[in-house]
Amino acid sequence: MSLVGGKTTLGEAALHCLTVCDPEEKVEATCDVAQLWKAGCLQLGFPPESCLPEIPGRPLWPPLVTPGELPRRRLTTVLGRAALIHAIAHIEFNAINLAWDAVCRFRGLPGAFYDDWVQVALEEGYHFCLLQDHLHSMNHEYGDFPAHDGLWEMAQKTAHDPLVRMALVPRVLEARGLDVTPGMIERLQQAGDVRAVLILEIILRDEVSHVGIGSHWFRHLCESRKLNAERTFRDLVKGYFKGKTRGPLHREARLRAGFSEAELRMLERD
Repeated sequence: MSLVGGKTTLGEAALHCLTVCDPEEKVEATCDVAQLWKAGCLQLGFPPESCLPEIPGRPLWPPLVTPGELPRRRLTTVLGRAALIHAIAHIEFNAINLAWDAVCRFRGLPGAFYDDWVQVALEEGYHFCLLQDHLHSMNHEYGDFPAHDGLWEMAQKTAHDPLVRMALVPRVLEARGLDVTPGMIERLQQAGDVRAVLILEIILRDEVSHVGIGSHWFRHLCESRKLNAERTFRDLVKGYFKGKTRGPLHREARLRAGFSEAELRMLERD
């Protein structure tokens, strides 16, 4: 049976999605694989570990720079709003890759783990398309502005252990989006960009669920290894990140995404 890229297992199909470079082709492949998996047309299986890439498929543009090299732009200008939408699109594009990397990299987990991350990949692809369409309405597209590679750099650092990945990518880096998105929505409302506001409201709603998936599987893995989840999370955050979490936390969103009060107090204190 010929499936996406000739792949017959979910892991092989996920690897295919991960290595596609063109954003539109990656989203299309993501939709196809998600549909096939949900229809029961793919077996649960994995590619050889030697086939897993250190760098995912991505276009030549945007150029990747350090966060400090990214220019600051005012949201009162079309260029400034386009740059912000581009930055969010870059995060969503990386999030597609992160979801597929989790599917094809981490083995021996319950089937629901793979169900969850296939769904995350599908929704991240939807977010990317919404943002890309809005960029087009401003006469821009993904690749027009520089971006940074912080999300994938953390993926590389956590590739050895799904527990560490779940703790630090969904529950730290992606959870930061829960904190800052309401402020971006307010600023875009003030700038009169109604379309961007609606898109970010969709993303915020879905990202609560995505971070919650990370929280669920982090706690599942801690329980299976007889580890205290709150203590383990604290130790991993301190071990991988320097300095205090920036800015106020969106406590309500984080609680809905599976954080405990003790974890929130730790993040606010440390």
